[in-house]
Amino acid sequence: MRIGRARIAVADTLALLRAVARTRSVQGAAAEIGLSYRAAWERVRALETETGHQLVRKTRGHGTTLTGTGAALHEALSAAAEGLAGPLAREERALQARLAALLDAPRRLTLAASHDPLLMEVLAEWGEAEVAVMGSRDAVIRFVDGRADAAGFHCGAVGPAAAGPPFSDLVADPAVRIRPLLEREQGLLVAAGNPLGLATPAALRATRARFVNRQKGSGTRDWFDRLLAEAGIRPDEIVGYGLEEFTHQAVAAVIASGAADAGMGARAAAERFGLGFVPVGWEVYCLAVSAALPVDGLDRVQAMLAERIGTVPGYRLAR
Repeated sequence: MRIGRARIAVADTLALLRAVARTRSVQGAAAEIGLSYRAAWERVRALETETGHQLVRKTRGHGTTLTGTGAALHEALSAAAEGLAGPLAREERALQARLAALLDAPRRLTLAASHDPLLMEVLAEWGEAEVAVMGSRDAVIRFVDGRADAAGFHCGAVGPAAAGPPFSDLVADPAVRIRPLLEREQGLLVAAGNPLGLATPAALRATRARFVNRQKGSGTRDWFDRLLAEAGIRPDEIVGYGLEEFTHQAVAAVIASGAADAGMGARAAAERFGLGFVPVGWEVYCLAVSAALPVDGLDRVQAMLAERIGTVPGYRLAR
Protein backbone atom coordinates (compact mmCIF):
# COMPACT_ATOMS: atom_id res chain seq x y z
CA MET A 1 0.00 0.00 0.00
CA ARG A 2 1.25 3.50 -0.83
CA ILE A 3 0.77 6.37 1.64
CA GLY A 4 2.18 9.51 0.09
CA ARG A 5 5.65 8.42 -1.01
CA ALA A 6 5.83 5.59 1.51
CA ARG A 7 5.21 1.99 0.47
CA ILE A 8 3.93 -0.27 3.26
CA ALA A 9 3.44 -4.04 3.19
CA VAL A 10 0.18 -3.99 5.17
CA ALA A 11 0.09 -7.57 6.48
CA ASP A 12 3.77 -7.62 7.48
CA THR A 13 3.58 -4.17 9.08
CA LEU A 14 0.48 -5.05 11.08
CA ALA A 15 2.01 -8.32 12.28
CA LEU A 16 5.20 -6.57 13.38
CA LEU A 17 3.51 -3.69 15.20
CA ARG A 18 0.99 -6.01 16.83
CA ALA A 19 3.75 -8.31 18.07
CA VAL A 20 5.79 -5.40 19.48
CA ALA A 21 2.71 -4.02 21.24
CA ARG A 22 1.91 -7.42 22.72
CA THR A 23 5.40 -8.56 23.79
CA ARG A 24 6.94 -5.11 24.53
CA SER A 25 10.12 -6.49 23.02
CA VAL A 26 11.56 -6.64 19.50
CA GLN A 27 13.15 -9.95 20.41
CA GLY A 28 9.77 -11.30 21.56
CA ALA A 29 8.12 -9.89 18.46
CA ALA A 30 10.74 -11.53 16.25
CA ALA A 31 10.04 -14.92 17.83
CA GLU A 32 6.28 -14.43 17.46
CA ILE A 33 6.37 -13.64 13.74
CA GLY A 34 9.19 -16.04 12.86
CA LEU A 35 12.10 -13.64 12.22
CA SER A 36 15.56 -13.37 13.67
CA TYR A 37 16.17 -10.52 16.12
CA ARG A 38 18.35 -8.73 13.55
CA ALA A 39 15.79 -9.17 10.74
CA ALA A 40 13.03 -7.80 12.97
CA TRP A 41 15.04 -4.65 13.75
CA GLU A 42 15.89 -4.25 10.08
CA ARG A 43 12.20 -4.39 9.25
CA VAL A 44 11.45 -1.76 11.90
CA ARG A 45 14.15 0.58 10.62
CA ALA A 46 13.08 0.11 6.99
CA LEU A 47 9.49 0.93 7.94
CA GLU A 48 10.59 4.04 9.84
CA THR A 49 12.65 5.15 6.86
CA GLU A 50 9.68 4.70 4.51
CA THR A 51 7.25 6.60 6.75
CA GLY A 52 9.70 9.21 8.00
CA HIS A 53 8.58 8.64 11.61
CA GLN A 54 9.92 6.77 14.61
CA LEU A 55 7.52 3.92 15.28
CA VAL A 56 9.28 1.95 18.04
CA ARG A 57 10.95 3.25 21.19
CA LYS A 58 13.33 1.23 23.38
CA THR A 59 13.47 2.44 27.00
CA ARG A 60 15.77 1.03 29.66
CA GLY A 61 13.75 -0.85 32.24
CA HIS A 62 10.51 -0.56 30.26
CA GLY A 63 11.20 -2.72 27.22
CA THR A 64 10.26 -1.71 23.69
CA THR A 65 6.99 0.08 22.99
CA LEU A 66 5.28 1.75 20.10
CA THR A 67 5.58 5.51 19.80
CA GLY A 68 2.45 7.60 19.39
CA THR A 69 2.79 7.37 15.62
CA GLY A 70 3.48 3.64 15.79
CA ALA A 71 0.43 3.07 17.99
CA ALA A 72 -1.76 5.15 15.66
CA LEU A 73 -0.53 3.19 12.62
CA HIS A 74 -1.15 -0.08 14.45
CA GLU A 75 -4.70 1.01 15.34
CA ALA A 76 -5.46 2.11 11.77
CA LEU A 77 -4.19 -1.12 10.23
CA SER A 78 -6.03 -3.23 12.84
CA ALA A 79 -9.31 -1.43 12.13
CA ALA A 80 -8.83 -1.91 8.38
CA ALA A 81 -8.08 -5.61 8.82
CA GLU A 82 -11.15 -6.05 11.01
CA GLY A 83 -13.33 -4.27 8.47
CA LEU A 84 -12.06 -6.45 5.63
CA ALA A 85 -12.36 -9.75 7.50
CA GLY A 86 -16.08 -10.21 6.87
CA PRO A 87 -16.11 -9.39 3.13
CA LEU A 88 -13.03 -11.54 2.54
CA ALA A 89 -14.60 -14.46 4.40
CA ARG A 90 -17.79 -14.10 2.32
CA GLU A 91 -15.81 -14.05 -0.91
CA GLU A 92 -13.86 -17.11 0.21
CA ARG A 93 -17.12 -19.00 0.79
CA ALA A 94 -18.43 -17.92 -2.61
CA LEU A 95 -15.19 -19.06 -4.28
CA GLN A 96 -15.43 -22.43 -2.56
CA ALA A 97 -18.96 -22.85 -3.88
CA ARG A 98 -17.95 -21.90 -7.42
CA LEU A 99 -14.98 -24.27 -7.40
CA ALA A 100 -17.11 -27.07 -5.97
CA ALA A 101 -19.56 -26.65 -8.85
CA LEU A 102 -16.72 -26.48 -11.40
CA LEU A 103 -15.03 -29.62 -10.05
CA ASP A 104 -18.31 -31.47 -9.50
CA ALA A 105 -17.51 -31.73 -5.79
CA PRO A 106 -20.82 -31.47 -3.85
CA ARG A 107 -20.85 -28.74 -1.21
CA ARG A 108 -23.83 -27.92 1.00
CA LEU A 109 -24.53 -24.24 1.48
CA THR A 110 -24.75 -22.80 4.97
CA LEU A 111 -27.89 -20.72 5.42
CA ALA A 112 -28.63 -18.58 8.47
CA ALA A 113 -32.33 -17.78 8.37
CA SER A 114 -35.22 -16.28 10.22
CA HIS A 115 -37.94 -18.86 10.66
CA ASP A 116 -40.68 -19.21 8.07
CA PRO A 117 -42.93 -22.31 7.97
CA LEU A 118 -43.13 -22.60 4.18
CA LEU A 119 -39.45 -21.84 3.57
CA MET A 120 -38.36 -24.44 6.14
CA GLU A 121 -40.45 -27.08 4.33
CA VAL A 122 -38.93 -26.22 0.96
CA LEU A 123 -35.35 -26.15 2.28
CA ALA A 124 -35.84 -29.55 3.93
CA GLU A 125 -37.11 -30.99 0.64
CA TRP A 126 -34.29 -29.32 -1.34
CA GLY A 127 -31.75 -30.84 1.02
CA GLU A 128 -28.68 -28.96 -0.21
CA ALA A 129 -28.21 -26.53 2.67
CA GLU A 130 -27.31 -26.63 6.33
CA VAL A 131 -29.92 -24.35 7.90
CA ALA A 132 -29.45 -22.54 11.21
CA VAL A 133 -32.65 -20.87 12.40
CA MET A 134 -32.24 -17.57 14.26
CA GLY A 135 -33.55 -14.02 14.29
CA SER A 136 -33.22 -11.86 11.19
CA ARG A 137 -30.66 -9.59 12.80
CA ASP A 138 -28.43 -12.47 13.92
CA ALA A 139 -28.76 -14.15 10.50
CA VAL A 140 -27.60 -11.02 8.67
CA ILE A 141 -24.72 -10.48 11.09
CA ARG A 142 -23.59 -14.08 10.60
CA PHE A 143 -23.64 -13.59 6.82
CA VAL A 144 -21.85 -10.23 6.97
CA ASP A 145 -19.14 -11.80 9.16
CA GLY A 146 -18.57 -14.53 6.56
CA ARG A 147 -19.94 -17.37 8.70
CA ALA A 148 -22.80 -18.23 6.33
CA ASP A 149 -23.25 -18.38 2.56
CA ALA A 150 -26.63 -16.65 2.72
CA ALA A 151 -29.02 -15.02 5.17
CA GLY A 152 -32.81 -15.22 5.18
CA PHE A 153 -34.36 -12.16 6.81
CA HIS A 154 -37.34 -9.82 6.94
CA CYS A 155 -37.85 -6.29 8.26
CA GLY A 156 -41.60 -6.08 8.73
CA ALA A 157 -43.47 -3.28 6.99
CA VAL A 158 -40.25 -1.37 6.20
CA GLY A 159 -37.64 -2.31 3.61
CA PRO A 160 -34.00 -3.16 4.39
CA ALA A 161 -32.78 0.32 3.48
CA ALA A 162 -35.08 1.92 6.06
CA ALA A 163 -34.56 -0.72 8.77
CA GLY A 164 -31.12 0.54 9.78
CA PRO A 165 -27.97 -1.53 10.36
CA PRO A 166 -27.21 -4.32 9.72
CA PHE A 167 -29.98 -4.51 7.06
CA SER A 168 -29.24 -1.16 5.44
CA ASP A 169 -25.56 -2.18 5.23
CA LEU A 170 -26.55 -4.98 2.84
CA VAL A 171 -28.25 -2.53 0.49
CA ALA A 172 -25.16 -0.32 0.42
CA ASP A 173 -22.74 -3.20 -0.31
CA PRO A 174 -22.22 -3.79 -4.06
CA ALA A 175 -20.80 -7.26 -3.30
CA VAL A 176 -24.16 -8.39 -1.85
CA ARG A 177 -27.33 -9.29 -3.71
CA ILE A 178 -30.72 -9.16 -1.98
CA ARG A 179 -33.21 -11.60 -3.47
CA PRO A 180 -36.91 -11.24 -2.52
CA LEU A 181 -38.15 -14.81 -1.93
CA LEU A 182 -41.79 -14.30 -1.02
CA GLU A 183 -44.30 -12.01 0.62
CA ARG A 184 -46.16 -13.16 3.72
CA GLU A 185 -48.87 -11.84 5.98
CA GLN A 186 -48.22 -11.28 9.66
CA GLY A 187 -50.63 -10.43 12.43
CA LEU A 188 -51.88 -11.30 15.88
CA LEU A 189 -52.37 -14.99 16.55
CA VAL A 190 -55.28 -15.44 18.96
CA ALA A 191 -57.56 -18.20 20.21
CA ALA A 192 -60.14 -19.44 17.71
CA GLY A 193 -62.97 -16.93 17.43
CA ASN A 194 -60.86 -14.24 19.13
CA PRO A 195 -62.91 -14.36 22.37
CA LEU A 196 -61.05 -11.38 23.90
CA GLY A 197 -61.55 -9.19 20.83
CA LEU A 198 -57.83 -8.58 20.42
CA ALA A 199 -56.98 -6.50 17.36
CA THR A 200 -54.40 -3.89 18.43
CA PRO A 201 -51.60 -3.37 20.95
CA ALA A 202 -54.00 -1.08 22.83
CA ALA A 203 -56.42 -4.00 23.20
CA LEU A 204 -53.63 -6.20 24.53
CA ARG A 205 -52.91 -3.60 27.19
CA ALA A 206 -56.52 -2.89 28.05
CA THR A 207 -57.51 -6.54 28.50
CA ARG A 208 -54.20 -7.56 30.09
CA ALA A 209 -54.14 -10.43 27.62
CA ARG A 210 -51.27 -12.85 28.07
CA PHE A 211 -48.81 -12.26 25.23
CA VAL A 212 -46.08 -14.58 23.94
CA ASN A 213 -43.28 -12.75 22.15
CA ARG A 214 -40.59 -13.66 19.65
CA GLN A 215 -36.94 -13.49 20.68
CA LYS A 216 -34.85 -10.32 20.57
CA GLY A 217 -33.32 -9.74 17.14
CA SER A 218 -36.14 -11.42 15.23
CA GLY A 219 -37.87 -9.42 12.52
CA THR A 220 -41.27 -10.17 14.04
CA ARG A 221 -40.17 -8.86 17.45
CA ASP A 222 -38.82 -5.69 15.82
CA TRP A 223 -42.13 -5.19 13.99
CA PHE A 224 -44.15 -5.64 17.20
CA ASP A 225 -41.87 -3.18 19.00
CA ARG A 226 -42.52 -0.62 16.26
CA LEU A 227 -46.28 -1.15 16.67
CA LEU A 228 -45.95 -0.52 20.41
CA ALA A 229 -43.90 2.63 19.84
CA GLU A 230 -46.41 3.95 17.30
CA ALA A 231 -49.22 3.38 19.82
CA GLY A 232 -47.26 4.98 22.67
CA ILE A 233 -47.27 1.75 24.68
CA ARG A 234 -44.33 0.66 26.82
CA PRO A 235 -43.25 -2.99 26.59
CA ASP A 236 -43.78 -3.45 30.33
CA GLU A 237 -47.46 -2.62 29.82
CA ILE A 238 -47.90 -5.84 27.82
CA VAL A 239 -48.40 -8.89 30.04
CA GLY A 240 -45.96 -11.60 28.99
CA TYR A 241 -43.80 -9.34 26.80
CA GLY A 242 -40.69 -11.06 28.22
CA LEU A 243 -41.92 -14.58 27.36
CA GLU A 244 -39.97 -15.51 24.21
CA GLU A 245 -40.24 -18.26 21.59
CA PHE A 246 -37.99 -18.80 18.59
CA THR A 247 -40.38 -19.82 15.80
CA HIS A 248 -43.85 -18.96 14.51
CA GLN A 249 -45.01 -22.51 15.27
CA ALA A 250 -43.78 -22.26 18.85
CA VAL A 251 -45.75 -19.05 19.38
CA ALA A 252 -48.84 -20.69 17.87
CA ALA A 253 -48.38 -23.82 20.00
CA VAL A 254 -48.25 -21.79 23.23
CA ILE A 255 -51.50 -20.03 22.32
CA ALA A 256 -53.16 -23.27 21.21
CA SER A 257 -52.23 -24.86 24.55
CA GLY A 258 -54.03 -22.07 26.42
CA ALA A 259 -50.84 -20.78 28.07
CA ALA A 260 -51.12 -17.43 26.25
CA ASP A 261 -53.87 -15.40 24.63
CA ALA A 262 -51.98 -13.78 21.76
CA GLY A 263 -48.70 -13.47 19.91
CA MET A 264 -47.47 -12.03 16.65
CA GLY A 265 -46.65 -14.33 13.76
CA ALA A 266 -47.36 -15.56 10.26
CA ARG A 267 -50.88 -16.41 9.12
CA ALA A 268 -49.59 -19.84 8.06
CA ALA A 269 -48.82 -20.70 11.70
CA ALA A 270 -52.31 -19.67 12.80
CA GLU A 271 -53.86 -21.84 10.09
CA ARG A 272 -51.84 -24.89 11.10
CA PHE A 273 -52.91 -24.66 14.74
CA GLY A 274 -56.54 -23.70 14.13
CA LEU A 275 -56.10 -20.26 15.68
CA GLY A 276 -57.74 -16.95 14.96
CA PHE A 277 -55.72 -14.37 13.02
CA VAL A 278 -55.93 -10.57 13.03
CA PRO A 279 -53.93 -9.15 10.07
CA VAL A 280 -51.30 -6.50 10.72
CA GLY A 281 -49.65 -6.32 7.29
CA TRP A 282 -47.59 -7.92 4.55
CA GLU A 283 -43.83 -8.06 4.42
CA VAL A 284 -41.11 -9.26 2.06
CA TYR A 285 -38.91 -12.17 3.13
CA CYS A 286 -35.48 -11.75 1.51
CA LEU A 287 -32.33 -13.75 0.95
CA ALA A 288 -28.94 -11.99 1.08
CA VAL A 289 -26.11 -13.68 -0.84
CA SER A 290 -22.69 -12.78 -2.14
CA ALA A 291 -22.82 -11.50 -5.72
CA ALA A 292 -20.18 -14.12 -6.57
CA LEU A 293 -22.17 -17.09 -5.23
CA PRO A 294 -23.57 -19.52 -7.84
CA VAL A 295 -27.36 -19.11 -7.94
CA ASP A 296 -28.56 -22.32 -9.61
CA GLY A 297 -29.55 -23.90 -6.31
CA LEU A 298 -31.20 -20.73 -5.06
CA ASP A 299 -33.17 -20.48 -8.31
CA ARG A 300 -34.47 -23.98 -7.58
CA VAL A 301 -35.52 -22.95 -4.05
CA GLN A 302 -37.38 -19.94 -5.41
CA ALA A 303 -39.12 -22.09 -8.03
CA MET A 304 -40.19 -24.59 -5.35
CA LEU A 305 -41.60 -21.74 -3.25
CA ALA A 306 -43.50 -20.37 -6.25
CA GLU A 307 -45.13 -23.77 -6.81
CA ARG A 308 -46.51 -23.80 -3.25
CA ILE A 309 -47.34 -20.17 -2.56
CA GLY A 310 -50.76 -20.29 -4.18
CA THR A 311 -51.82 -23.25 -2.05
CA VAL A 312 -50.84 -21.91 1.41
CA PRO A 313 -52.82 -19.06 3.03
CA GLY A 314 -50.85 -15.96 3.95
CA TYR A 315 -48.31 -16.04 1.12
CA ARG A 316 -47.95 -14.41 -2.27
CA LEU A 317 -45.20 -14.05 -4.85
CA ALA A 318 -42.70 -11.28 -4.24
CA ARG A 319 -43.34 -8.34 -6.51
